[in-house]
Amino acid sequence: MTHTRFDDLSPLDYRFIGGDQKLHKELAPFLSAAAVVRYQARVEGALALAMADAKIFDRALADEIASAADQVTPQEVAEEEAMTRHDVRALVNVIRAHVSDEAKRYVHLAATSYDVVDTANALRYRECCERVIIPSLARLVARCIAIAEAEADTPQIGRTHGRHAEPITFGFAIAQYVSRLGDRTQALAAVAKRLPGKLSGAVGAYNAMELVAATSPRALEKRFLKSLGLDPRPISTQIVEPEPWTDLAHACATALGVMANLADDMRHLQRTEISEIAESFAVEQVGSSTMPHKRNPVSFENVKSIWKAMAPRVMTTYLDQISEHQRDLTNSASQRFLGEMLAATAYAAGRLASSLENMRVDRDRLKANLAMSRGAIVAEPLYVLLAKYGHPDAHEAVRKLSLEAERSGRTILEIAAQDTDLRGYLKRFSPTERRQVERPEEYIGLAPEVTRSVTALWREKLKGVLPE
Repeated sequence: MTHTRFDDLSPLDYRFIGGDQKLHKELAPFLSAAAVVRYQARVEGALALAMADAKIFDRALADEIASAADQVTPQEVAEEEAMTRHDVRALVNVIRAHVSDEAKRYVHLAATSYDVVDTANALRYRECCERVIIPSLARLVARCIAIAEAEADTPQIGRTHGRHAEPITFGFAIAQYVSRLGDRTQALAAVAKRLPGKLSGAVGAYNAMELVAATSPRALEKRFLKSLGLDPRPISTQIVEPEPWTDLAHACATALGVMANLADDMRHLQRTEISEIAESFAVEQVGSSTMPHKRNPVSFENVKSIWKAMAPRVMTTYLDQISEHQRDLTNSASQRFLGEMLAATAYAAGRLASSLENMRVDRDRLKANLAMSRGAIVAEPLYVLLAKYGHPDAHEAVRKLSLEAERSGRTILEIAAQDTDLRGYLKRFSPTERRQVERPEEYIGLAPEVTRSVTALWREKLKGVLPE
């Protein structure tokens, strides 16, 4: 019976990644079960070639081993593992079965399993980040830049604590995510680049490796890892230092956290009583099984939900920092789930970018919502200007005006203009200052300027990474 995604157990496979054929095709070469075997085989081949370069055995034999490793199939290894009950030894046995008797003894020579496992994981995770995740995040950043620049001058009421605050622009609201996502993109790239490999043996002291490379086992390790584009750490045990895996998980979780925050903001802006933006809705799409009229912000909610599922997994990598003495097996199962955080990060970035690409901004609604509070938001500029021109307790004076405005239904400025104690101060306002209190919707500070400076900064910082 052919296995399909309907037979999968993880929602990440059958519901999310499995439902996006393009993304699945992009991630599978790095994160699938087959990828694990292929990368480990690639490492075995690289080890043989490095040993040949170090004159430990003939290059022809190394080429034979590398060629056999390149042709290993996951199915062969799985069948062998069913007998050996050991994944790396199964791989070694399969490679040995495809080389000459002379070459057999050099396959996996002096290496321990995690010389192969940790090195292969570092390589495949790094390449997954470079080829899939970073481009996915860059596409999202590029979309945020486009929105921020298009809406740099579009006034929007700012909100703090869920309440109307002072005006900003919609572009400014998006610009914070340009900066935060840009920073996380760079952080993830840097962390991925630092993932280390190893070739130091069963306890990390090069015991066996010294027997085959007596003069320079550490030089052999560097030669081997350099051929794969990796670096060693100054010391390892049977496993590489675990903190780089934790850093990778943390970078994914924080990138997901920024995406969840952006998605949540966009979800709230679609509330019926706000309606400043609208998520695209396909012609045949259904929002509710019982309410035919419903059009829910499902994509934005999905991104936040993915973050909720993945963020706690960082704790697993913290727990994996503990390995007794030179190694125990308590990370053997748990560490295998790290790839799911990478997959989820790529998925969320792609889904959020697509949602933003098809999002509609309702400028009329933005204007109307701001106008709801135009009589109140004058409080801040009014109090600051009164203090500027000498009022001894401007904040308290305007606070009282605000209470009277709520009680009477008049605006703060109307009440202030009739206050004999304030008239003298009001007369000293410059024409520009007068306009700011009379037209509070124009009281947007440096929002447009900051927005454009942020987008320009990240265009430069991510040059060569952002899509054209």
